Amino acid sequence: MSDKSLNSKVSDGVSRRGFLAGTGSILGAMALAVNTVPARAATTAAAAASDTPIGSGAHVPVLVIGSGYGGSVAALRLAQAGVDVHMVEMGMAWDTPGSDGKIFANTTKPDYRSYWLRTRTKAPLSNFLGFPIDKDVPRYTGILDAEEMGGIIVYQGRGVGGGSLVNGGMAVTPKRQNFSAILPTVDAEEMYSTYYPRANAALGVGLIDPNWFETVDCYQFARVGRKHAQRSGFPFVFVPDVYDWDYMKQEVAGTVPKSAVDGEILYGNNAGKKSLQQTYIAAARATGKVTVSPLHRVTTVSPSGGGGYTVAIEQLNTTGDTVATKTVTADRVFFAAGSVGTSKLLVRLKATGALANLNGEIGKGWGDNGNVMCGRANHMWDPTGKVQASIPCGGIDNWDAGGAFAEVAPLPTGIETYASFYLSITKNPNRARFTWNAAANKVELDWQTAWKQPSIDMAKTIFDKINSKEGTIYRTDLFGTNKIWGDHLTYHPLGGAVLGKATDNYGRLHGYSGLYVIDGALIPGNTSVNPFVTITALAERNIEKIIATDL
Repeated sequence: MSDKSLNSKVSDGVSRRGFLAGTGSILGAMALAVNTVPARAATTAAAAASDTPIGSGAHVPVLVIGSGYGGSVAALRLAQAGVDVHMVEMGMAWDTPGSDGKIFANTTKPDYRSYWLRTRTKAPLSNFLGFPIDKDVPRYTGILDAEEMGGIIVYQGRGVGGGSLVNGGMAVTPKRQNFSAILPTVDAEEMYSTYYPRANAALGVGLIDPNWFETVDCYQFARVGRKHAQRSGFPFVFVPDVYDWDYMKQEVAGTVPKSAVDGEILYGNNAGKKSLQQTYIAAARATGKVTVSPLHRVTTVSPSGGGGYTVAIEQLNTTGDTVATKTVTADRVFFAAGSVGTSKLLVRLKATGALANLNGEIGKGWGDNGNVMCGRANHMWDPTGKVQASIPCGGIDNWDAGGAFAEVAPLPTGIETYASFYLSITKNPNRARFTWNAAANKVELDWQTAWKQPSIDMAKTIFDKINSKEGTIYRTDLFGTNKIWGDHLTYHPLGGAVLGKATDNYGRLHGYSGLYVIDGALIPGNTSVNPFVTITALAERNIEKIIATDL
């Protein structure tokens, strides 16, 4: 979809259909966009250049730890400013097809590519119709990490592109009236006039064709969700996404290989999706100033006697074994390993004395974005469709009245389920802390499953009412035996190195010059919507300031 056609759809009809407030103007502003690679080239564009892994003894002006949203923004903008950047990524490059000719495994057929160093899958939906659906898989550095800690499972993408590889691509900008509760020290005016537009443009954000939505079989589930929401008085809103909607139309027509229409999502999309591999990272590589070392894990960062920082790195093989250890130096280091990865690393470095001058805010302010899941059993006259596009395109907004925004999510099982499925984002106020357990030699999180109760209560403000109106019930077979709520997980970890507390107001870590946090660890626990656009926009804001003043 071209920028022109996108702007036309936003201005001509989206407001009438409940497009999430404030986003239309953001999509219309395309300031400082990167040139994106067409999403249909996903399988070849991931690694347009073949990188040589960083060598022991190397010196780099900037080392970026991680390759998700914040790290990719930093790498691109630094490179455009003339700075050489090396990115260290714990996961794989995801640029080589498997024996089936595809890079990524299908959601319904998990294999060795699916999970990060697990021997059994850990699907968000663990059961279906009374049967467990997890299965044994070979241990491998797969794409999805289901990290269990502190009473919660945190789902994270592993690979060049981070979470963009495995998320649903819902590119939602928060309503402006909610922003002060998300990042109270950040100027909302500059975010909504400059950095949100910049992020949306660079990410390739687009909106489903509302007319196509009304007729296509693969979104029958979303139309049922809309009908039920509206019958109970809740607004249904279309939300933008980073999927190539023109490509999906061709999938439905049968003229291109299927991805979203074939249920690909949880373990990657082989086509159609504009992940960071096709947007920021592709643009960063094109500068000639950015290289990436996949399957490299940073273990230590400490001040170097000659200035800058000494960084210890382990190189991994695909079964997770350390095959080499390296020591490099960097003038500046950006922590961009995701909320959990960055927080755990910084907590360990402070506790073990490698970065002892980090302040006492390190590890605090972590939240789950209020995530909670549920399913509803519909009547036989409300089938949701056996073919469901894996990319969500809308949700139910009860944020102001009940503290919940519920994504109408697909259940791409390939069979008719007569079920509606939802991922809710709520105003859950609970925040956890990462701490160092010296006896166990590891970082721990003090989250408690009971802290999910506010999220359940807020989600119930939507779904209790819909069930009452429709005469339907909750599904009790998706998360275990007789268990209604998916209160054991999050897709949206946030916080742990909060902006303005663990760092200054632009992500500079207190106590050390040349160390920065630039990912979701900066955001204290909640964004009111899916968080990656906010992470990207905040990174755009912060790196612009850092380039202007620190370099």
